Amino acid sequence: MTASPAKEGSNLSLEQRAWGIRRNALLMGEVQGQGYIGQALGAADLLAVSYFHAMDYRPDEPEWEGRDRFYLSIGHYAIALYAAMIEAGILPETEIATYGMDDSRMPMSGMAAYTPGMEITGGSLGHGLGIAVGAALGLKRKNSASFVYNMLSDGELGEGSTWEAVMSAVQWKLDNLIAVVDFNNQQADGPSTAALATGPGTEAAKWEAFGWHAQEVDGNDIPALVAAFDAARNLPEAKPRVIICNTKMCKGIPFLEEREITHFVRVEPDEWQKALALHDTNRPD
Repeated sequence: MTASPAKEGSNLSLEQRAWGIRRNALLMGEVQGQGYIGQALGAADLLAVSYFHAMDYRPDEPEWEGRDRFYLSIGHYAIALYAAMIEAGILPETEIATYGMDDSRMPMSGMAAYTPGMEITGGSLGHGLGIAVGAALGLKRKNSASFVYNMLSDGELGEGSTWEAVMSAVQWKLDNLIAVVDFNNQQADGPSTAALATGPGTEAAKWEAFGWHAQEVDGNDIPALVAAFDAARNLPEAKPRVIICNTKMCKGIPFLEEREITHFVRVEPDEWQKALALHDTNRPD
């Protein structure tokens, strides 16, 4: 396995970091011949902004007390978060080949006990924001300056436990909590907007009605993401913040973008190398 060209320099742009995250995810998907690659490709830009612009952490000390926490509520997005943590140097690139294997530190669904930098175990969806609320409250009581970032899915917006956590965050004035919603309009049983999520242009108003500071952005527009993350972190009001990121499944691989998109995007065995070759020719300058 060849090393990622994204590792060749230390002063990489956010676009180059997102490119590296996508490449890491494709390499892991090829190892198993499967994985939630559509979500990983779609979320790469918001993960790049999280890890290489917004968050404070030490790659070689993942349990550093002063770190910002990144809580992945969506356990099946683990491939995306591993790809970001490999790019960030929290996990070694050499472990890509172990993805999903027995005794790997990178199981197919995220588990905190296995993986350095994986703050919580994802599983039954709808619990991540509640855990993040508890962590943010605990940090405030310790007078910590750290932020808690919680990445959750649009499908989780249909879970009652999510909205209980939304109300609790307002009650406790958790201005150190930033929720990041990956809105790709897909969940296990079809489009999220065919279930309980109302879709682009309407979700922010719901969060605002509960008392949150809400922004909605194109989740594949890095300058827009940077502005939104900065605004969330620097907001002077004592209230929690949410960034709703409208992302495109399979972003960056046109032949995958163009096929019928479902919650689990099938990639044929001969298509992994095709996707990697196409991706490698489009490295940002």
